[in-house]
Amino acid sequence: MSRRFPPHPERRPAVVAGASSGIGAATAVALGAAGFPVAVGARRLDRCEKVAAQIREAGGEAVAHTLDVTSEVSVTEFARAVTDELGDVDVVIANAGTIVPAPILRADTAAIAAEIDVSILGAHRLLRAFVPGMVERAHGDFVVVSSDVVPNPRPGVAGYVSGKWGLEGLATVARMELEGTGVRVCMVRPGPTFTEIASEWDPEQVIAVVESWKAFGLARHTGFLLDVHMAQAILNVVSMPKGSYLSVVEVQPEAPVERSEKSGKPS
Repeated sequence: MSRRFPPHPERRPAVVAGASSGIGAATAVALGAAGFPVAVGARRLDRCEKVAAQIREAGGEAVAHTLDVTSEVSVTEFARAVTDELGDVDVVIANAGTIVPAPILRADTAAIAAEIDVSILGAHRLLRAFVPGMVERAHGDFVVVSSDVVPNPRPGVAGYVSGKWGLEGLATVARMELEGTGVRVCMVRPGPTFTEIASEWDPEQVIAVVESWKAFGLARHTGFLLDVHMAQAILNVVSMPKGSYLSVVEVQPEAPVERSEKSGKPS
């Protein structure tokens, strides 16, 4: 006997955390263009409002609210406001994250704790706020934006690596416990990506960190992903037909095409 699945709701309000720039902003725009009502959330409300305005100008539906995933109060208030405006949330993208580069012997413990708070505890706060409703409705997607540092840890960013490892542990347990509820849990792993996350780094820090990656074969070429590439991957995940799901999706940048100096053609 074939198993029956709940009907796919026509309206699927989506929350994107960490949506003021980079992957989060691009994902919000992509979801809006695909017909998802979108709630854009991050600490920089002015940036979120610009993203929401862009979605509305393109014909989509979007709202923006302040969201600090390290604050239980902020997450609760955000969830209440979003639900009041858009209705029951069916998609959550836990994208908030931060990186503080430092050699591990000089890394500030409080800074590492802050990174872990955003990556792991922030995702759990979002899960607690939105997923119980998904379980009641037997439908929903909870997507965490992880990193390829999980299968391939990189030196110089111990807090970031630890946070993403823990995030995938949390998401894996959530997927196990939510199996059979109608709620799908997915981990999306970006490879090297151009975003604003490292915009405040000292240029010398960037060089030192990347050079340390090369020593372990973790920077094979100069290609980088763009935020729109990751947005497309996330859209693909939440658009999977009911009865299937993508558990782990890793996206890597394509290497630049090597061309002959004489002909200009691929060598």
